[in-house]
Amino acid sequence: MPARPLGARRVTRAGRWRWAGRCGALLLSAWLAGCGGGGGGDPGGAGNGGEPVAAPPGADPAPTPDPPAPAPPVVVEEPAGRGRTLAVERLLRITAVQVREALAALGAQAPPLQATYDVVAWRITYVTLDAEGREVPASGLMAVPVKPPAARSPVLSYQHGTIFNNAEAPSNAAHPEAPPILLAAAGYLVVAADYVGYGVSQGTPHPYLLSAPGAAAVVDLLVAAHNWRARNSIAGNGQLFLAGYSEGGYTTMAAHRALEADKDAALAVLRAALVSVVPGAGPYHLAATLDALLEQIRDDNPLLAALIDPGFLRHLGSSVRAEVRRALVRKLLPGDADVAFDTRFIDAYLDDDRDKIERQSNVHDWRPTLPVRLFHGRDDRTVPYVSSSSTLQAMQARAAPDVSLVDCRAAPAGHLECVPGYFAYMLGMLAAHVRDL
Repeated sequence: MPARPLGARRVTRAGRWRWAGRCGALLLSAWLAGCGGGGGGDPGGAGNGGEPVAAPPGADPAPTPDPPAPAPPVVVEEPAGRGRTLAVERLLRITAVQVREALAALGAQAPPLQATYDVVAWRITYVTLDAEGREVPASGLMAVPVKPPAARSPVLSYQHGTIFNNAEAPSNAAHPEAPPILLAAAGYLVVAADYVGYGVSQGTPHPYLLSAPGAAAVVDLLVAAHNWRARNSIAGNGQLFLAGYSEGGYTTMAAHRALEADKDAALAVLRAALVSVVPGAGPYHLAATLDALLEQIRDDNPLLAALIDPGFLRHLGSSVRAEVRRALVRKLLPGDADVAFDTRFIDAYLDDDRDKIERQSNVHDWRPTLPVRLFHGRDDRTVPYVSSSSTLQAMQARAAPDVSLVDCRAAPAGHLECVPGYFAYMLGMLAAHVRDL
């Protein structure tokens, strides 16, 4: 009898190590930026990661010749809408030796993990939602550690920070030093959404800091990846973790909230598997984040400072409003991106429409039932610290059972400076719960 698919539910409308986004640091850019494509000349895999090139929708890859034959694949019926697998493409195999060399190149800034396994990288194309709630194709990376056939692995959903070039999207940047590859080499089954606007959906505006499509990109990829693993006998161990920094922290929180709020039975497997969430330096409270950024603009531009005041932005004249909008966009986005950004969240802010910001963007004021481990630097001027501190306060006010905020210890504790500390903290938090690495 066919296995029940994950995600069969009602469709609703609604550098190289890039945790944080654009960076100018030299060695740190190896952690923060991704470049180049993910194709490669790997002749075939082995164990849990070694399936050969796949596959049109619904079709399973042919058996790999080099490992022992796996158990017969499970037949999985794809969901009709969100989470449906459209295509799976094998990208390349990266050896544990290559990953160890990449870690060695990072020197003292290398993340504290052991590269134990070879990794096979796959691009999954699936159905998710855009900013208008319409179904669109999107892509993401599945990084699979090559373990013995009977081995199981925890699943880690990694959400990348703000990136401005499509080449840096996870499924286009499957390099030995890329976050999903490093984490997979340590033993995690890593799922990393490109997000709408990147990968196969480049050209569609990226729904920047809009919670519903951000969460959908993550959850729908988890559905597609779960079903693909079931078809190919790649076993999880029943544990799911969510992590990400900067925009990745924001999207991690949005996906966590969506998983806890959506009681659809089709997502019960994901909800039951979710163990812990570790978001870093995300703009969860967008209104507070933009208030702090507006203060920076006022400090930097005395002429504008005399004309603008948070809470009275809707009274600005058209020319001043346009200049404030440009200044906020410059704070958040560079001018040389090859990805289009949907920045409607700024317009809600300039309209002083706090209710709209709450509906479409804020992800700070709710009651999570699972552990949330926030991390942020007090000197962060890209995503001000108030975003995390106000999130902690809001969740505690709702009697969330287990939420904490740890300060970055870097000096200064800025956005990019705290990336290594975040990664070390995240791995430590996961280590308290994880099995089967």
